[in-house]
Amino acid sequence: MTGSGGRPTATRFLELVLDPGSWSRWDEPCTALPEAADYRADLLAARERTGLDESVITGEGRIRGRRVALVACEFGFLGGSIGVAAGGRLVTAVERATRERLPLLATPASGGTRMQEGTIAFLQMVKVAAAITDHKAAGLPYLVHLRHPTTGGVLASWGSLGHVTSAEPGALVGFLGPRVHQALYGEEFPPGVQTSENLHAHGLVDAVLPAGSLGAVAATALDVLTGEQRPTPDPEAAPAPPAPAPVSEALPPPDTADSLRRSRRPERPGLRDLLRHAGDVTALSGTGAGERDPGLLLALARFGPTPCVVVGHDRGATAGPPAAGPGPLGAAPLGPAGLREARRGMRIASELGLPLLTVIDTAGAALSKEAEEGGLAAEIARSLADLVTLAAPTLCLILGQGAGGAALALLPADRVLAARHAWLSPLPPEGASVILHRTTDRAAELAERQGIGAPALLAQGIADAIVPEHPDAADDPGAFLTGLATLLGAELATLRSLGAEARRTARRERYRRLGEV
Repeated sequence: MTGSGGRPTATRFLELVLDPGSWSRWDEPCTALPEAADYRADLLAARERTGLDESVITGEGRIRGRRVALVACEFGFLGGSIGVAAGGRLVTAVERATRERLPLLATPASGGTRMQEGTIAFLQMVKVAAAITDHKAAGLPYLVHLRHPTTGGVLASWGSLGHVTSAEPGALVGFLGPRVHQALYGEEFPPGVQTSENLHAHGLVDAVLPAGSLGAVAATALDVLTGEQRPTPDPEAAPAPPAPAPVSEALPPPDTADSLRRSRRPERPGLRDLLRHAGDVTALSGTGAGERDPGLLLALARFGPTPCVVVGHDRGATAGPPAAGPGPLGAAPLGPAGLREARRGMRIASELGLPLLTVIDTAGAALSKEAEEGGLAAEIARSLADLVTLAAPTLCLILGQGAGGAALALLPADRVLAARHAWLSPLPPEGASVILHRTTDRAAELAERQGIGAPALLAQGIADAIVPEHPDAADDPGAFLTGLATLLGAELATLRSLGAEARRTARRERYRRLGEV
C-alpha cells in the first residue's frame, strides 16, 4: 500500500519496521462527526479512501523482539492533520506507553493543525507535548522518524522532542509549508532547505533512513537507550581480551616532552577508532537545534556489558585548511556548538539514567569571532556545571591532547582515566611558553614544570589511574583499543553499581578538595 508520492501508508510503514505479525492497534473507534456539512463530507471521504477513522493510528509491536509503543500519522487522511480527536488519541497512547514503561516510536507525516477545527485543534499540540515530556521524565526512550511531509505544529511539538531523530530520504520537513509561504509572501521558499538531508547537515536530525533500515537502527539505539546491562559472560566461555590494568605508574614515568610528541602523532588512535571496538554504536548528529560541530563526536554505544552515552573530541575531524600551531594538522577545534552538542549528550544520559563517557583529545578550542559571539566561554561554564551536578554516572578518558577550556569542559567525572602519553594543560605548552617567556622554545620545559603529563595528573588527584601504552598506542592501536574498550566496560559497570546520591556527593567533594594539602 502506498500513499502520497508513492510512499508507504502509515500501516504499510509499520509493517516494514516491525517484526512480522507483531502489530496490535490500541485505538478506540472515532465515530463522532462534525456539524459543518463540508467538513463532515471531507471527513467521511477520508475514512472511505484510507480505511481509517482518523489521521493517527496508535498501538504496539515488536522491533527485533522488543516490545515498543508506536504512534503514526496517515498523510492520506486530510493531510495527516491533527484535530481534537487525533490529539486525544495521541495523548491516550503516550500515557499508556508511560504506564506500561514502553519505549515510544513516533512517525509523523502531517501538514500540522487541522484548519477546519481552528484554534482548539492548534492547542492539541500543547497536551501532546506535555504527554511526551512526562514519558521522557519517566526515564523512557522516545524515538522520532519524520516522514514526508512533516510540517507545522506537528514538527513544532512532538516531532522535535526525540532523544534520537531520523528522517525519510528526500522528505519535506519544515515549520512553514512551501505552499503557505508562497501564498503569504508572494515568492517560493528557497529550494533545498526543508529537506531531510539539509536538516541532517545542520544537526537537526541524526540520520536519514529509508523505512526498510529503520527497524535495525531503532533496535540498536534502543538496546542502549533502555539502559539494559547485559549479563557477565560465562567464565567457561572463550575468555574476553585482557584489559590493560590501570596502574599507579609502575613503569618509569614518561618524559613530558616525549608524551607531547607522541600525543600528536597522526597515527595515534582517537575516539572514532575507539568506537569501532564498542558495540551497539549509534552516531548522533548535532545539537538538535540547528548546529553541528565537526570537532565533537556524540554517540550511543556499549562497552562490554554496559550501555552509555559517549561525548568526545574527534581528532580525525577536519574543518577548513590545516590549523597552525602545535595540534594535529587539520584537526577541527571545538566551538560553542560542539559544547552545546556535548550538553545534549549529557541531557540524554541524565534523562535515561545512562552512564556518560567523555573523551578528551583536543588541541584546543576555536579562536575566532564566531566562537566569541557564539558564547564559547559561557558554554564551557555550562558544561562544567552540568557535569559536576549530573545525576548519571560519569567516566572521563583523557586519550591524547588536553588543551585548555575545550578539554576542561569534558573533564569533571566520578572517575578519570588518562592514557600514558595523554596530558591536560591550561593552554598548549607552546602558548603558555609565549605568555611567560615570549617564545615557544621553552614549551617542553614549561610543560614539565606545570605538571601536565599523566603521572603528574595521577599524583595531583586529577586522574585516578593511568592506562598503559606499550610503548605508544600509535604503534599497536588494535591491541591498545581492544584492551581499553574492555577496561571502559568494567569501569562503567562499577560506577553504575554505586548509589546515585553517594556518587554525586563524592564527585562534588572530589573537585572541591582539588589542590588542598
